[in-house]
Amino acid sequence: MNYPETWDLDSIFPGGTKSEELQTKLSAIKEDITVYQTMLDDYSLSDNPAAESLKVLLGQQETIGKGIGQAATFVQMYHDAYMDDEHADVVMGQIMDLESEMQKLSNTFTKQLVAIPDADWNALLEDESLNKRAFALNEIRSKGERLLSDGEEKLIADLNQDGLAGWSNLYDTVVSLMTIPFTDQNGETTELSVGQAMNRMYTDPDADVRKQLFDNWEAAWSKYAPIFADILNHLDGYRLTLQKAHNRGSHLEEPLEYNRMTKETLDAMWTAVEENKQPFIDFLNRKASVLGMDKLGWQDVEAPVAINGVQPMTFTFDEACEFVINHFASFSTKLSAFARHALENRWVEAEDRSNKRPGGYCAQLPEWEESRIFMTFTGSASDASTLAHELGHAFHSYVMKDLPALNQEYAMNVAETASTFAETIITNATLAKAESKDEKITLLDTKLENATAMFLNIHTRFLFEDAFHTERAKGIVSEKRINELMVNAQKEAYGDSLASYHPHFWSSKLHFFFDDVPFYNFPYTFGFLFSLGIYAEYLKHPEGFEDKYIALLQDTGSMTVENLAFKHLGVDLTNKAFWEGGIRIMAEDAEEFIRLTE
Repeated sequence: MNYPETWDLDSIFPGGTKSEELQTKLSAIKEDITVYQTMLDDYSLSDNPAAESLKVLLGQQETIGKGIGQAATFVQMYHDAYMDDEHADVVMGQIMDLESEMQKLSNTFTKQLVAIPDADWNALLEDESLNKRAFALNEIRSKGERLLSDGEEKLIADLNQDGLAGWSNLYDTVVSLMTIPFTDQNGETTELSVGQAMNRMYTDPDADVRKQLFDNWEAAWSKYAPIFADILNHLDGYRLTLQKAHNRGSHLEEPLEYNRMTKETLDAMWTAVEENKQPFIDFLNRKASVLGMDKLGWQDVEAPVAINGVQPMTFTFDEACEFVINHFASFSTKLSAFARHALENRWVEAEDRSNKRPGGYCAQLPEWEESRIFMTFTGSASDASTLAHELGHAFHSYVMKDLPALNQEYAMNVAETASTFAETIITNATLAKAESKDEKITLLDTKLENATAMFLNIHTRFLFEDAFHTERAKGIVSEKRINELMVNAQKEAYGDSLASYHPHFWSSKLHFFFDDVPFYNFPYTFGFLFSLGIYAEYLKHPEGFEDKYIALLQDTGSMTVENLAFKHLGVDLTNKAFWEGGIRIMAEDAEEFIRLTE
């Protein structure tokens, strides 16, 4: 089977970002917003809290939200696949205008909900349809109590386009202009895109290639660092100002609220990581020895390990697709069939070419109830895992598509659960097929990349971002100081396992520059460990687990993570023992790697 490596973008809106159909769509959304504004005035829920009125308003909200989501995803996809498309920014500006208008009206809607007396509100939720959405509606009402006056919230929505969104877009623009030089053995120098350079820097088997690319990489980010320091300062400064205006007592309050989890859960998770990371430090130290180094440099952490001529596992894209589909089937026929459908129908952009942005993600086309996946496939086992990871995201959305729209809005931490679970299926299946000790060592190394990322790299990001926000609350933080904060975080997270650090990691990591979700880090570790807990349950009781797993995913948008874990796993997330159980599973792999490489 030949699987296409590029998206079918024309099937969404033909003609790219200059599509006439896209402009027609944006005009229709604008009209829908006008209708919604009239409905808000006519129904006035705070004065007349009628169930039917609320359901009509929710329906109109859903229509507009899906339309904006469809258009925004398309434009983002097109820009990420073709970063020289200058018109994408123009159209995204139009979409941001629509989002701003909708945000203002959403605030008005929320304020109407807040103004409904408790007795009337409880009576509304007795309606069968509204009762199914009670968790989300109560959440909206609770968050609405933080809102400022209508005029102030409208001003904030307007300013966000040139504030949070504006600074984030500037980061994307600068990165799109960057290239990383690489000189091959013949002395020929090629300018690589950021995405190409990053993939090769971390995965090339030649240490000299990795070192050259890392030096050039650090130099490139250093050159533009003054711009990135300005962007980061103003992004988070703007966000801190909004948090203070909305009576938030801590910079962690908003991301915790967004992820529907408590500070006690976050603290329990990081405490478990901090107290149990030594096996992964030992693994990195042993890996350095296997690679003939005293210690690993930053660029060597994910370097492939090949013992006695065993080459790192590689795939063609077709082979990777079949590998993922077949091993998904060992757990779930539904997951496997879904993956095949997505791959055959051009839901994935994986081609390795210049002019693409780095990284990978899964995005939604809500009007079609479909997902699209972006990545760059270079043939490594890690790329096959990434493919499985993103297909896990897409499957999560797929099993929720028949739920009320409000109940489909799951947070990032539980979103990472499905993706990591899918990835675990692939890595474990690969390990089980190892035909020799040497091959098993290579595969264990690949599997442990995830553990070191979640327990060390992601912890670095959290420590840095937490420290940066603390200092930013007192004033502008200089580039030099930002570098110091980053290196301090790397040293704390990685212990004594690294010979060199990446001072400008903060500028090269896209996640620090997102405008919508602050602290785009700890949810990864949460999802990783939570998925390990789910996988452990599957191994104990595999019979019928597919349906139990889907039921858990379907609840991710309608309860807190603490309640989700207790309902489906019977565990307490505020107890570090749960998190230690997941860490122990991966520590056994680290210990086996060390034993096999004695």
